[in-house]
Amino acid sequence: MTGLRILARAGWPDPDHHEPLPPIPGFTASSFNPLVAETAERCLRAHHGAAPAPGRTALLLASAGGDRATARAIDEAAAADRRVPPLLFFQSNPNAVLGHIAARWGLTGPVVAISPTATRPGQVPQDALDLAELLLADGDADQVLVIAAEQADAGQGTDRAVALLVTTA
Repeated sequence: MTGLRILARAGWPDPDHHEPLPPIPGFTASSFNPLVAETAERCLRAHHGAAPAPGRTALLLASAGGDRATARAIDEAAAADRRVPPLLFFQSNPNAVLGHIAARWGLTGPVVAISPTATRPGQVPQDALDLAELLLADGDADQVLVIAAEQADAGQGTDRAVALLVTTA
């Protein structure tokens, strides 16, 4: 990460706070989107204070597993020949929560979601940092909010996310 300067950092879970993830209207049946949104919110607040954020900020979400709970709910409904709630299709697109964050904070840069193969929960993968550098070099953004999020399987650990607000060094 030679060409990036970290402006702010946030993570989930926060060892100092044990509150549950706040729900997001329009997103149901999964912790993934609230995980991404809350981690982004904490990072942006750490640097900018209250919304909106000034300047052009890109959003970059990196997740190897994505929203597994929503995918599982869709699979189960289809297998049981039940109607799949339309909101599940909407929220199964990782850009849906990024659009929510962009609208809330007035972010005007590019919006990108990637699925890197080398990930460790709670850490930003190198692929995401490399892409953040490219987004900044392209000139379409002054800052990039990089969010790495992984949803834990039910009963097997904790959802983890980290967000970095970065700019050029």
